[in-house]
Amino acid sequence: MAKVYHDKDANLDILKDKKIAIIGYGIQGRGQALNLRDSGLNIIVSELEGTENYKKAIEDNFKPVAAEVAAKEADIVQILTQDHVQAKVYKKAIEPNLKQGKALVFSHGFNIHFKEILPPKEIDVFMVAPKGPGALVRQQYQEGKGVPCLVAIFQDASGNALKLALSYAKGIGGTRAGVIETTFKEETETDLFGEQAVLCGGVTELIKSGFDTLVEAGYQPEIAYFECLHELKLITDLIYKVGIQGMRKRVSDTAEYGDLTRGKKVIDDRTRKTMKEILKDVQSGKFAKEWIEENRKGRPLFNKLSKEHDKHPIEEVGRRLRKMMPWMEEE
Repeated sequence: MAKVYHDKDANLDILKDKKIAIIGYGIQGRGQALNLRDSGLNIIVSELEGTENYKKAIEDNFKPVAAEVAAKEADIVQILTQDHVQAKVYKKAIEPNLKQGKALVFSHGFNIHFKEILPPKEIDVFMVAPKGPGALVRQQYQEGKGVPCLVAIFQDASGNALKLALSYAKGIGGTRAGVIETTFKEETETDLFGEQAVLCGGVTELIKSGFDTLVEAGYQPEIAYFECLHELKLITDLIYKVGIQGMRKRVSDTAEYGDLTRGKKVIDDRTRKTMKEILKDVQSGKFAKEWIEENRKGRPLFNKLSKEHDKHPIEEVGRRLRKMMPWMEEE
């Protein structure tokens, strides 16, 4: 069983005399920065001038500065830019301003685990990763609750890295729910695998394959859309709230029987073998190298595939049907 920390295990006072820099004011950056400030901590926000996130930071009564300035002034630097730009921001703006006694924080371990960022040995490096989007992190905090977090220590130069990490987690509300101990390796590899094999890659291909199967068999695309995509929300919401078996007990007996007897024909031994191959690519660093190189080349394959998938019939059908459902708002 994983070790779990709660409010009683964290001391917010540890951070009271320190400055915390949030590099990147996206959804996660905003949620964490606002929660930390509301917890009484001293926050510096860094964002590119003129961007929507920069304007949002000003609206939230921050005075955003350049990453170099934030890193120089701060004792603790949290990097919340996207994975593919973190190493560039680190090398240019953060690394020159790191010195003994400072700490580097992440909410995803990609760049540390795959050695795109190599921090100096004299600083603490830890992870506090909320298991939810920044908007939810903010909402739960405002309601007096919290989103569960992961915590991991990569370097403990001060001997107090875990205490600092738990204090940070408490500042964003994580210890109210529970903070689970992990490692940078475990968080990174499981996160990438989950995205590719299940949450994004697996689910989207399953949806489109079901849609294509029905349409090719002569059924109307609108009906196929509802059965293979639209109604998925009902099922995932139930699984989210009550687990897989809880979902099964809340759908019809016909649906449950179909689930129990047909599911493994779709996700069979061949699929499981493929999942293991995907995991191996993640563990070996093959995927990371591929993604890093893809960004260095200007994302030719990424852009090509994205455009191709934009043209899939399910997208056109979906746009048309969603206009019939005014409770849905496209973001």
